[in-house]
Amino acid sequence: MSSIKSPIFSFSKFFSLTSKDIAIDLGTANTLVYVRGQGVVLNEPSVVAVLSESGKLIPCAFGSTAKMMLGRTPAKIEAIRPLKDGVIADFKVAAEMIKYFIREVNQTKSWLGPLIIICVPSGSTPVERRAIQDAAEGAGANEVYLIEEPMAAAIGANLPVTEPTGSMIVDIGGGTTEVGILSLGGIVYSRSVRVGGDKMDEAIISYIRRYHNLLIGESTAERIKKTIGAACPPQEGDGSTIEVKGRDLSNGIPKEMILTERQISESLMEPVEQIVNAIKVALECTPPELSSDIVERGIVLSGGGALLKNLDYVVRQATGLPVFVAEDPLLCVVNGCGKVLENTKMFRATLFRQD
Repeated sequence: MSSIKSPIFSFSKFFSLTSKDIAIDLGTANTLVYVRGQGVVLNEPSVVAVLSESGKLIPCAFGSTAKMMLGRTPAKIEAIRPLKDGVIADFKVAAEMIKYFIREVNQTKSWLGPLIIICVPSGSTPVERRAIQDAAEGAGANEVYLIEEPMAAAIGANLPVTEPTGSMIVDIGGGTTEVGILSLGGIVYSRSVRVGGDKMDEAIISYIRRYHNLLIGESTAERIKKTIGAACPPQEGDGSTIEVKGRDLSNGIPKEMILTERQISESLMEPVEQIVNAIKVALECTPPELSSDIVERGIVLSGGGALLKNLDYVVRQATGLPVFVAEDPLLCVVNGCGKVLENTKMFRATLFRQD
């Protein structure tokens, strides 16, 4: 009997019956993965480097390693961001990226694939949602459920979404800004505008090119935004400064110059105004009873864009309502997905499948 049991025992060391269930915040800028019982275990840029060989594109780097290659690759290698405006733009590359991240957090081989919860923008189309679900199923998932970003962000920000009171969340990500009014475990009204961190980077690049005749890359624009970016100009003076290197468009020679906080706030006026307008439209469409709750509870900002200096002040001035930045805004969506994963019975009404 012992000779029969031993192979099975050793075999179980390498194989298990089920995989670890995971929740994924598949963001335009970053992908975050939450594993049931472990918390957030992966936070990587949504970038894939592919090698062109005999007409085929072969993924050769993912995440942080691939992001360092942006704008620096030779002819045969291309650094690709497979998500644009919160949805999949390059299906094959996105599927490879999802597979890689799932393998990174789930090293154990198993008979059944994991249950995966993925957040999607509220304004995404059925085709876009189906593409995300197919990519996860192609990565070996047993079951795939989707959750809308405003709901996940609100749960992650500890808003009372299951209670009969109104809550308002504004999640500003890399590709989209999601505005949601929530009550009784559902979304009463949602609005998704394709403005976020990427559009802010583009606005900075365009401004510097137009007014200073200097061409900079996406990575430099992102660094400027994080260092001295602001939603409104400083009250006095020009504020903080930063040294920027780029290519002079008049003679093609590399050049260095100093930029100020006031200049960058001017460059960001248009994307900030679009975010504020989306919030105003959502407030206009809110039922009166929920409006009174929002007046009392205020608006919560989440996502990486919520970290833009003085954005809460600008929204407060535009709406006249209390505005708060969520605790740890970068992790709100993935933490919300994680809470749903840990309590699927409580939040079952918030999940759906794209059949």
